[in-house]
Amino acid sequence: MFVRGATIVSLKQVGKSFANGTQALERLDLDVRAGDFVTLLGPSGCGKSTALRMIASLTQPSRGQVAWSGVRTAGDVGFVFQEPTLMPWATVEKNVALPLDLRGRRDEAVRRRVAEALERVGLAGFANAYPRELSGGMKMRVSIARALVTNAKVLLMDEPFAALDEITRFKLNNDLMALAHSLGMTVVFVTHSVFESVFLSSRIVVMTPRPGRVFRELQIDEASPRSDAFRTSAVYAEYCRRVSEALHAAMEAAP
Repeated sequence: MFVRGATIVSLKQVGKSFANGTQALERLDLDVRAGDFVTLLGPSGCGKSTALRMIASLTQPSRGQVAWSGVRTAGDVGFVFQEPTLMPWATVEKNVALPLDLRGRRDEAVRRRVAEALERVGLAGFANAYPRELSGGMKMRVSIARALVTNAKVLLMDEPFAALDEITRFKLNNDLMALAHSLGMTVVFVTHSVFESVFLSSRIVVMTPRPGRVFRELQIDEASPRSDAFRTSAVYAEYCRRVSEALHAAMEAAP
C-alpha cells in the first residue's frame, strides 16, 4: 500500500541510449508521489514513452537509477498502451482476464474481478462481445479494464487517446479522471496535447527535445475530478497559456 503524498518511484539522473546510437534521455530526474496525476508533455521523440517504460520495468536505464519505495508486487502497476492491443479472437472478458490468466488464475473470483473492472469503465454487459464489435473508444476502455483487473495502484498510460476523435477523447478524459479519483490511483500519463494535460493533471512535467530531460514542472491547483465547465473557463485557458509557453521555451532551450 502506498501512502498518499509519499514518493513511490524516483528516476535519478536517468539516461537511455539505444544500440543505433540514439540518445533518448539524459539526466532525467522525476519523482512520482502516491495520488499524483502526472503528465509527461513534450515533442515527439523526447523520451516520454521511454521514461514510462522504465517506470514499468519494461526497459532498463543506460545510466542512473529508477527506484521504487517499499515493496511493489506485479499487480501494483497497470500499463495502457497507445493501441488497445486486444486479442481479436478472444471475448472482452477473456481479454480483460489475461493478466490473471498469465498467473494461473482461472477461478470464479477472476470472473467477478473482470465484471467489476468492466463496470468501472462503463462496459458492463459487453463481456461476451469481440473486439471487432466495439468502437475505438470501447476498445480503449477494455484496455483500461485489463490494467485495472489486478487492482493496480499505479496506472501508466502512453498516449491512450491520441487516435480517437475529439468527442470520444473528451468523454474518456472525463471518465479517466473520475475513475482515478474514486480509486485513489496514481497515474503517469504521456501526451502531446497541452489541452489534455491541463484538464487531467495535478502536475505537468514539460520535457526538452531529445535527449529528454525535465525542463519545467507546473502544478494544476484545481480540484479533481473536473467538469466540462472547467474546459471553457478563464482559469483553464490561463493554465493552457502557461503550459504552452513552457513547452515553447523547452524547444528553444534545446541544444
